[in-house]
Amino acid sequence: MTTLARFRNFSYWYPETDAAALLGLDLDIGDGFTLLTGSSGSGKTTLLRALNGLVPHFHGGKARGEAELLGQDLRRMTPRQMATNVSLVFQEPEHQLVLPVVEQEVGFGPANLGCSAKEVRRRVEDALATMEIGHLAGRRVSAISGGERQRVAIAGALAMEPSVLVLDEPTSQLDEQGARALRQQLERLLGLGISVVAADHRPHRLPGAVDQLIPLSSGRLVAAQDPPEWPARVSGDRPYGEVAWATDGLAVGHRLPILEEIRLQCRRGEVLAITGANGVGKTTLLRTLAGLLPPLAGSIERLPGRMAYLPQDPGALLHQPTVLAEVAQTTKWLGLDCTPMPLLQEFGIEQLLRRDPRDLSTGQRQRVALAAILVGNPPVVFLDEPTRAADQSAREMLVRALDHLAERGAAVTVTTSDHEFADQVGDTVLVAEERNVRPRRRAAG
Repeated sequence: MTTLARFRNFSYWYPETDAAALLGLDLDIGDGFTLLTGSSGSGKTTLLRALNGLVPHFHGGKARGEAELLGQDLRRMTPRQMATNVSLVFQEPEHQLVLPVVEQEVGFGPANLGCSAKEVRRRVEDALATMEIGHLAGRRVSAISGGERQRVAIAGALAMEPSVLVLDEPTSQLDEQGARALRQQLERLLGLGISVVAADHRPHRLPGAVDQLIPLSSGRLVAAQDPPEWPARVSGDRPYGEVAWATDGLAVGHRLPILEEIRLQCRRGEVLAITGANGVGKTTLLRTLAGLLPPLAGSIERLPGRMAYLPQDPGALLHQPTVLAEVAQTTKWLGLDCTPMPLLQEFGIEQLLRRDPRDLSTGQRQRVALAAILVGNPPVVFLDEPTRAADQSAREMLVRALDHLAERGAAVTVTTSDHEFADQVGDTVLVAEERNVRPRRRAAG
């Protein structure tokens, strides 16, 4: 086995934090396929960032111990050396996409490595074809879905033709087609001798043959554990109340319809789950239902009162210096007379009250954002991809939280590419496809 990375008594602290994100790691990472496991906040993302120098070069902070990459001291390697050898795809791909058009974005890395225009074009075409998104080449990044952006980010990493590909939750927003394309491509790259290091809460969507398993907890190496059992389905026998919102002949899109002739409703006490492939229009539909986009045709009737909305990117909601301040800001803006602590405990983030949300993992930030919008029991709730980067325990917390909201009379609408989650929480499960929305047959079991 060839050693790609070597850590000896390695510890790392993010700036202005007391707790180490990685603590005393003694670890060799070899070639082939390496899978990192652990709950949100366990240190997986920090270790992946260390593999391409973002830790400590970009994030700053404090590092102790030894760290080597491809035989060189990680802290002495130049950014160009690291970029030439290692490509990293972030948990939140929208944070690494910098150019306005998809083909420009995918070609950005090779162009910065000094590749000729002809070579850049070849790499862009190959990477887009690999991820089965050639049809997006001329599209604006701002006009494609979160799952499509994730595939664009992966294509951009592949276009760098690295010797090591590092992926942080690469399937978190992918539909089944995207996950299948990624798995096939990773298997091909591994066959060509390119090494892959990945962390994913749904590892069954990645290649099945793992050369090295690295379980982490609180920044330390731990013994591998069996995954927790899938949470039981909610009862689905709650009594429904009045209609919270209803559409008639609704068409949604940007200038041109993506989905049309939609006739839906959601009642108080109901969880409505809408699933479908990446780019089919789920987010556009949800934003229109929530009043954030105007309908292109048809109508929407809504009950008056507060509505809560969670976007795909939880960072878009988080601007306060601490977790507690984020949730307290909602109560202040809305004049709510309630304590947020029960909700913080329900989402398992009460121990993070003094932490800066920007220093948390994506899964933890997702829970903070959920707590910030759900405090005070809003009567109408819209959630876009709420399981993004969520580990199994966070998914279980979310299942229970949505059940509790519905029991208290909230009308909850969820859009998700995660069919399992849709079947888990939805009293009614619909699929968006072929320009419309229709009932979806539940998965067996």
